[in-house]
Parts: sequence; structure tokens; C-alpha cells
Amino acid sequence: MNPLSVAIFGADEDQCAILKTQVDGTGMAKTVATHNSLPESSRDSSLRKIAEACVEVALVDIPGHDPGAAIRTMELIHTQMPAVTVLAVGDASKPQNILSAMRVGVREFIERPTSIDRLQEVFARLSSEHRKVPKVAQLGKVFTFLNAKGGSGATTLAVNTALSLQRQGGGVVIVDLAPIGHAALHLNQKPSFTIQDALQNVAHLDRSLLDAYMLRCVEGVHLLAGADEPVLEARSTTDYARLIDALIAHYAWVIVDASSRLDAVTRSVCDLSELVLLVTQADITSLWSASRVQNFLDQSTSGIQVGLVLNRFRKISGFGDSDIEQTVHAPVVWKIPNQYATISVGIDRGSPVSELRTSEIAKSFAGLANLLRSKGHLESTRTGSSELELKSNG
Repeated sequence: MNPLSVAIFGADEDQCAILKTQVDGTGMAKTVATHNSLPESSRDSSLRKIAEACVEVALVDIPGHDPGAAIRTMELIHTQMPAVTVLAVGDASKPQNILSAMRVGVREFIERPTSIDRLQEVFARLSSEHRKVPKVAQLGKVFTFLNAKGGSGATTLAVNTALSLQRQGGGVVIVDLAPIGHAALHLNQKPSFTIQDALQNVAHLDRSLLDAYMLRCVEGVHLLAGADEPVLEARSTTDYARLIDALIAHYAWVIVDASSRLDAVTRSVCDLSELVLLVTQADITSLWSASRVQNFLDQSTSGIQVGLVLNRFRKISGFGDSDIEQTVHAPVVWKIPNQYATISVGIDRGSPVSELRTSEIAKSFAGLANLLRSKGHLESTRTGSSELELKSNG
């Protein structure tokens, strides 16, 4: 019988080394990864690595000085990778730690100091049943639409691209992050709940609770509606990260409409995105604003990937893509044709233009959706290259 594959997480390097020696010494399990850190987001590279390695067991050491970080890591693993069995190692004289671990989905609490014999007992119980669990499901992908300036069209693009994605395979949710949400109006919906309700209960978000907050819209796309009035008491960026974590566990595609919101929350959500689609026009004012928004996103230390979407596009003689890219320091990835009148009527009626499937504008949104499905890694013009893996429809 093949040994169980184990990943070890802990803040103490020496303790992780001890656990690795003991795990491998059982003969029933093999350590495939050791991480001397406790990830706080599903975008952490260590979590992606254990997903790719199809790890079966995650062994998390709870440090005495900061048990909360370990509890958060265990909750992340349990939520994002339900096929992984989570085990905790810690001080059994602290019942609160045991209770907290069990509440976030830990299968078993192992008292420190651990031993090979104790680990053998645990692995023996897991080995036969664990191999019946399906392989780890892939997490959903996040794409954020953000205006270069007010009225650039981020909400229109987010809604229509989401509907096109839904038609191409389903599993799409729109998250309205705007200070006052408008996505529901675009979809002719009247929400009973908003993103604020989800954030207030973010610690308890499971599939059933998420479903309760969602609007079911045309094509079967789901919408987590935006706030219907300005919110005075802002939630922490951690709460928004936890919300995104919950969403990508249940949806293949998370389309965020950040509209014109520029704050720490927006930058945090952009950090969690595969790609930020910065919506702009090709006029001087819009491009000036786009360059400032790009500078704002550049202040993130994680390297946010930004692609420009030129909305209401009309070709300007003598001013091409390379000029735009040099101005904003981001690549042009798509162009939406200028059909302002048609889109305006669609917004007024709550009938998105992507439903006009044979029209030029609907085909453009379908092309953008298809491009996002092919992933979205861009080589930034800031490196001196404008070579794109994503191709423009223009």
C-alpha cells in the first residue's frame, strides 16, 4: 500500500523538522512538503503547491504564542480543499485550541510532544478510508473589473462578460464591490441581501449560507449584490479575503465588479485576482486616470497583473496600442466596440446586451470571456516587452 502523502505547516522550523522525521518514520506516510509558515489566503503559493501535489493529509502545528494563525490556516485548507484531511498538533492542556480546531474542520487533535507510535495510530485509521476520497478540486479563478475613471463601464463589462462565461461552461458568480452597487440594476434584480450580509457572517460561510445570499439571474449566473447605500463602518481586508476564499471554493469563475472603488479593500481583492481588467477609453483624460490607478495597484507587494480593456473603442489615427501601453504601463488585452446607445438601452431595461448573441457587441463579450477562460498571464510592458499571451480582438 502506498504511503499517505502529508504536508506539514508550522511557524516553528525546528518543530516542523521533528514532525517530518516522525511522519516519515511511521512507514505509513511520507512528507511531500514542509512549510515553515501559516498561510492566511487561498492565493498563498504553499496551498497551490499542496493542491497540485494531491496531498492527502495536512498536519498543522499550533504555536503556543499565536494559535489564531494556525486555526486560520486549518480553516483555509478545510474550506478550499475538502478532500484533504486536516490534523492538528498542539498543547492538549488548552481546551480552547482543541475546540477551535474542531470547529474549523480538523479531523483529529494530536497532543504535543508527538511520537511515531501516536502518528502510526492516526495514519492507520486514515489510510483505508482516505483513499476513497476524490482528488482535490481545483479552486475557482478571480477576475476583477476596475474603472480608470467614473463611467468607464466596468459594471457593464463585468456583467456581460460574466453572462458570456456562464454560457460557455457555467459556475459563475458576480461580486459587486462598488460603494453603491449597480450590477443588480443591470440584471433587473431587487436584492434582499447584499455583500454586507455575507461579510457580517464571513466566519460561517458555507455553501448553504452563500446560496441564501445569492440572486439567481439570467443564464443561471449568481450575483452577490453590492451595498444599496454607503457603508460607514468598513469591514477589514481580511474579511474580504475570507469571502473570496469561500467563493472560489464553490464557483469556477468569480467576476468582481470593483467599479470606481479605490481603497485597501480593492487592492486586497486585486491581489487575489488572476487578472485585473482596467477599463478605460482611449482619450487623454481616461488614460491619465488609468496610469494613476495602475500606480495605485503597483503599491501592492505581490505583483498585481493588470490588463487594459479599451471600452467604446474607436481607432485613432497615429495613436496605437503601443502608445496606450507606454502611457499606462500595462498591456492592452481587449477592445469593446463603441455601441453606447445599444448598451444604454440594455442597462435601462435591465437586459444585458450579451443576450443579443448575434450582435457585434455580444460577440465581443463572448470573445473576452473565452480569453479569460484560457487563463490570463500577461507579460507586462514594464519589463520592456509588449508581447501578450492574451490577444486583442482588435
